[in-house]
Amino acid sequence: MKIVVICAGELIGRELVAELGARGHQPVAASPDAGVDPVTGEGLADALAGASVVVDVSNSRAPEDLDTATRNLLAAEAAAGVGHHVAVSLVDAQHELIAASSLPYTIVRATRPSAVALAEISVGPPVNGAVEPQP
Repeated sequence: MKIVVICAGELIGRELVAELGARGHQPVAASPDAGVDPVTGEGLADALAGASVVVDVSNSRAPEDLDTATRNLLAAEAAAGVGHHVAVSLVDAQHELIAASSLPYTIVRATRPSAVALAEISVGPPVNGAVEPQP
């Protein structure tokens, strides 16, 4: 399964890409260094083509960029036919944007979930709500 990890340059993103690859999935490490920027929208269409799941692990964006990045991601995912949006987030405004979209989703309410827990959530069915993984 092709799973795109947004902001895969961050530690949890790198760990998640490795975990998903070890499980036999096709992870795509999407980050500005790889030409994918959710704030500007650059590279999103190409990165998301054929993806089943997108996992957004970016939790260090400036508040003014969070809304733009989330909207860009959700629009690009809808256009690409992505079936599950997973976001690691504690920001209620972001949760509202995700819930209002037409995409099946899971919000992971944790500051830093383990890569193993996040991989399980990513390949599982959308819950259309929030989960709090155990440490």
